[in-house]
Amino acid sequence: MRICRGTRCMGEIMRKFCLLTGATGMLGGYLLRDGLLSGDQMAVLVRDHRRAAAAQRVADLLAPYESMLADADNGDADARRPVVLPCDLARDDLALDSRSIDWIANHCHSIVHNAASLQFHGADRRGEPWQTNVDGTRRILKLCRTTGIHRMHYVSTAYVCGLRSGRIMEDELDVGQTLGNDYERSKLESEQMVRDTGVLESLTIYRPAIIVGDSKTFETTGYHGFYAILKLAHTLVSRVELGATSGGELASILGLDRGESKHLVPVDWVSSVITHIRANPQFHGRTYHLTAGRPTLVSEIASVIQEAVERYSQLASCNDPMRLDGDWITNAFREQMSVYQSYWRDDPEFDQQNTQWAAGHLPCPMVDRDLLMQMARWAIASRFGREVQPVPQQPETHRENLLMCNLEVQG
Repeated sequence: MRICRGTRCMGEIMRKFCLLTGATGMLGGYLLRDGLLSGDQMAVLVRDHRRAAAAQRVADLLAPYESMLADADNGDADARRPVVLPCDLARDDLALDSRSIDWIANHCHSIVHNAASLQFHGADRRGEPWQTNVDGTRRILKLCRTTGIHRMHYVSTAYVCGLRSGRIMEDELDVGQTLGNDYERSKLESEQMVRDTGVLESLTIYRPAIIVGDSKTFETTGYHGFYAILKLAHTLVSRVELGATSGGELASILGLDRGESKHLVPVDWVSSVITHIRANPQFHGRTYHLTAGRPTLVSEIASVIQEAVERYSQLASCNDPMRLDGDWITNAFREQMSVYQSYWRDDPEFDQQNTQWAAGHLPCPMVDRDLLMQMARWAIASRFGREVQPVPQQPETHRENLLMCNLEVQG
């Protein structure tokens, strides 16, 4: 893994890199992988973590794709390695020293700003989601101004529409709508900020709906939305007997038993559309709704959750002295799901004229009952991410190759 602290790779051509934020998140990992596979030179802003430095975090992220990256470059996976710049969006200076800023100025032609906090409610604007979504975006725009980056691909959310109903157009943003939670408020403010800045010459905005796992492998690294309800149900049913609740009851608890539907979109599809649009300048400068062709009924989502936990979770035995009845799970579920109430409201109709124009050949996979069940099974089997095996360190031969590029390497 290449770590840059300002020094240049020998022989690199200036301004050939795309800078990416949020690479260690669910969507960000796919954006990094797909960018590398498409032949892009990528640089990533990644925070050092107490458990692993930025370089190791990115190495762990890309480890499952080693063979894919090698196949894409005639067996030389090292040729498709991102430059890693340790960064912290919570700091005013982004924790970037002058040499790193100089490297960005000399090598990066555009940025994909994908980093975001998905926290629904914040105690005040000094914490999340405001710190990342608003303050972090402001700092990224300052970095763009300092380094001369004038092209941005910004990942927003379809839910900047708030509590609106009817048809939501892609070129609409603030029409006086009521927002459902602090996450939506912070993302609307952030999107408005990147639109209003005088720094950017080209701004392309992507508004994905609720992102779920991979449509082919069923894997996920994020456990929000659908997965948050699944995880809560999985935890609670360990205290009740089989058949104590029903999928219909779960929908009723959420107040969503009147035929509501949600736009669920697989992460691999969202990434493929963004990567395609980013690679084709004729599609830049517009806003794209990355939403489902056909939304999923909430009653079906609830039914899948119910069946998944009954099939794949460990339920209490009828002889278990700690077993509780269905009323207990109903009350516990209702209490803990109150924070998600606005999130699981009925979705409006999202216009997709721009998306169909630019990426009509990439239809969104249908998130039906079978696909949701496979995703639920994978999440439960992985214990919601706790069963992921550690990735071994990169071999020393790779470290030597990086040193030949005059880059400082750590980790």
